[in-house]
Order: sequence, then C-alpha cells, then structure tokens
Amino acid sequence: MVEVVAVVAIALLVAAVVGTLVPLVPGGLLSLSGLVLYWWGSGFTEPGTVAFVVLAALALLTLSIEFFGGSIAARAGGASWTTTGVAAVVAILLMIVTGPIGFLVGLFGTVFVLEIVQNDDITGSARSAVYATVGVLASTAVQVLLTVSVLLGFLVSAFLF
Repeated sequence: MVEVVAVVAIALLVAAVVGTLVPLVPGGLLSLSGLVLYWWGSGFTEPGTVAFVVLAALALLTLSIEFFGGSIAARAGGASWTTTGVAAVVAILLMIVTGPIGFLVGLFGTVFVLEIVQNDDITGSARSAVYATVGVLASTAVQVLLTVSVLLGFLVSAFLF
C-alpha cells in the first residue's frame, strides 16, 4: 500500500511541474496534494514535519503566484482591476481555441485595447499590456522553479534521509 501511495504522490508532484506550464492546471495544488497524500500514507512521519511544512509552504506560494502573479503585474503596469479581469477571461477563451499563443495575444491585446478606451493613452496602454504579459510569463517561470523545488525537496527528504 505504501508503495502505491508513493507512486501516486510522485506522479502528482511530476504533474505539478508539467501543470505549471499549462494554463489553468493548478501546479501548486497538485504539489500540495502529492505532499499531503504521501505524508498521510506514511502515517505523518515522512517527510519529517519540518520538511513537510517547508514544502507545503512552497506549494502554497506556488498556488498564490499562479492565481495572483499576472494580476499583480498588470496592476503594476497601471491596468485597472476591471481590465485585468476581462483580459483574463478573453485570454482563457482564446487559449481554448488557439493554445498558449492565443492566451498571450489575448491577454496583451485585451489589456492594450481596454486601457486605450479608458485612458486614451497609447504609451500607458502598451506599458500595461507588456507588464501583464511579462508578468504571466515570469509567474510561470517562478511556478516551474517552485514546483521543481518541491519535487526535489520531497524526493530528498522522503527517500534519502
């Protein structure tokens, strides 16, 4: 039974790394699920409590970045919350039809157009659109690094010590 739990937990942790590259797949939640499953399956002994808390905190940080990273970047570039919300919906719809490129184009284009309509400022609109798009890409990179860290930290703490 323990071996099955370990295989499923590792599969969830690997899926978390892959999932961070796919929009709408909650990599942080998959990481946390794998950790909790294994910890529960081991009788709350492996990985140790300190390692579990640190790895769970990294998984929660990943989840937070996934949900808020792009929005925070768009706001830093000057976009309104309304623009950010509409851009997220449009980007997701385009991603379903055209894939990741559609997501990025939809995000950039929506922020740009809505900010021009609201502020009549091409430079500011372009800045907001670039911030939003780069923010989503940077958020994805950070999520990949965090989920890989959780996976490696789990493997080391659960199987080498």
